[in-house]
Amino acid sequence: MGVGSWQTFDISVNSIPETETVELMQAFFDMGGQLVDSSPMYGNSETIIGELVNQVTSKEGYFAATKVWTRGKERGINQMTSSMQKMDVEVMDLMQIHNLRDWETHLETLNEWKQQGKIRYTGITTSGGRSHRELEEILKTQDFDFVQFSYSLKNRRAEQALFPIARERGIATLINEPYDSGSLFRSVRNKPLPDWAAEFDCASWGQFFLKFIGSHPDVTCIIPATSKVSHMADNMAAGFGRLPDPEMRQRMINYMEAI
Repeated sequence: MGVGSWQTFDISVNSIPETETVELMQAFFDMGGQLVDSSPMYGNSETIIGELVNQVTSKEGYFAATKVWTRGKERGINQMTSSMQKMDVEVMDLMQIHNLRDWETHLETLNEWKQQGKIRYTGITTSGGRSHRELEEILKTQDFDFVQFSYSLKNRRAEQALFPIARERGIATLINEPYDSGSLFRSVRNKPLPDWAAEFDCASWGQFFLKFIGSHPDVTCIIPATSKVSHMADNMAAGFGRLPDPEMRQRMINYMEAI
């Protein structure tokens, strides 16, 4: 289980003492978290991540991931250099091309940087189900280490082609929008968790949604975002215990479609 930073970490450095952000990041690492995902698109998030990671008492296995989100080779180089400075890393674990923007230009730079040791892995992203067809064609012909896209109990389109392509090509998957922009929680508001959820060690709706994703054999890491320590603990708990088997996954789908 990783953590995303869209909106949740877009705060000022001066406001860190007034928020739960240090405790949030510490809880993430204490419960075995490693991958922290960001982007220049996310306002001040990269800077805040750099500050938080330096303030926590333990960050074993920290895996820094961000994106390039601009057009043009030089602008991309400048942006990625700035991102590494903001996140305070000498080597970026994962640099991704955000929402396919000018991907051919940036892929050339990413491959050069990987060869030079400036980054460890290359990636490309989309979200919300957009540009799936184009992304599929890119993944079939280009070499990427990671691909990031949306997948949830409500949005299962990635099962049709993205997961099979990633499996065939040996590409790791990062899953964003695991709660479908909050619509999954809205659909179960005031509804009790089914008793049978205990069969896969599920104690909350959040874990219900995350464990469904985590039980897909082609999922590498899920990156839910949160600004609350209690929600972070609940999210991370989804990475422990039993996961639903194929029959249980279908039961979860049927249940959500019926409500």
